[in-house]
Amino acid sequence: MSLNSTPNSNRLHIGIYGKRNSGKSTLINSITNQESALVSDIAGTTTDPVYKAMEVKGIGACVFIDTAGFDDVGDLGQLRIEKTELALKKTDIAIMVFTDLDLSIEKAWIEKLKKQSTPIVAIINKADTVDVSTLSKKIIAEFKLTPLIVSGTKKVGIDEILSELVRHVPADYDTASITGHLVQDGDVVMLVMPQDSAAPKGRLILPQVQTTRDLLDNNCVIVSCTPDTFDVALSSLKEPPNLIITDSQVFDIIHKKTPKESKLTSFSVLLAGSKGDLDEFIKGANRLDNLTATSHILIAEACTHAPLSEDIGRVKIPMMLKKKYGETLGITIMSGIDFPKDLSKYDLIIHCGGCMFNKKYLISRIESAKSANVPITNYGVLIAKLNGILDKITY
Repeated sequence: MSLNSTPNSNRLHIGIYGKRNSGKSTLINSITNQESALVSDIAGTTTDPVYKAMEVKGIGACVFIDTAGFDDVGDLGQLRIEKTELALKKTDIAIMVFTDLDLSIEKAWIEKLKKQSTPIVAIINKADTVDVSTLSKKIIAEFKLTPLIVSGTKKVGIDEILSELVRHVPADYDTASITGHLVQDGDVVMLVMPQDSAAPKGRLILPQVQTTRDLLDNNCVIVSCTPDTFDVALSSLKEPPNLIITDSQVFDIIHKKTPKESKLTSFSVLLAGSKGDLDEFIKGANRLDNLTATSHILIAEACTHAPLSEDIGRVKIPMMLKKKYGETLGITIMSGIDFPKDLSKYDLIIHCGGCMFNKKYLISRIESAKSANVPITNYGVLIAKLNGILDKITY
């Protein structure tokens, strides 16, 4: 990945929702001006959500999500609806497509969107097949939404859709700097980046890339090293660095060597602050004091790579926890989009930094944990707590 490219996890997610054969795929093709989604007259052509990254004037980097119809039927249809439900949790702005006067299904999905405070742009598509005036009045009366009248096939009203999307970008949409609250122009920042098997040869892992780019944007001077070369890198500087950002796995080692003039944090802790809920993660880490040998922990990892011998989430953290609480400690590990609907059996959830997820989706997981009254933390915060330095690092 280049330093200039924007990963999907950092893009605004715009989801298109509606019944089968409502013209969602045609709309997304018209909006993106590409054949991003398969189109046919057969209801249910779209199965898994289709993600299309692009740039929109006034928004910047974004991802459009073409979803399966939420009125799908049968066993496979139910699986498709579940995928649409998942896309809903990632959606920063929703486009709701209406094509008939029965609004009962749309009502249920709009309630879900409003519950998670997702802005909605209402669209009436296929205007030649419906009484537009009557449908518009029903939408306004039922949902307090004023619909746009468009035609995906004729590419009518596309500019109006884009304008509405710009207007509906959430006021709290997070484009904030990852490190901006910790650095100033000209600060020297040292990055400690272990090159273990989780980092493929010739590449840095995503949090390291994102943090590097963010520091460059903040006009910082960056000194990069590995734990083995940390002492040499430190001695090469005339003065201690203003900030040291380390991989959480070597928190304890680097903390012992950090000059008193330097602030210390980790890539994972920075992601917790910029993408998650740091206060909630700290509260979750402090619940470690309540765990016992019979507790059950869920480790949730966004990545889906095959297990590695040095894997932090699937190997190192479980080893650290079992060393502290005993081999009878229950640990369940889930990766990618897999996440239990029922969290009640867990005593603690430990989440990765979530660099592969957008903020909306990661926050939805945190909210699910809070609703189930299950504490949640993340890798970096947890490791700092286990090493007894949580109160000594910088947030």
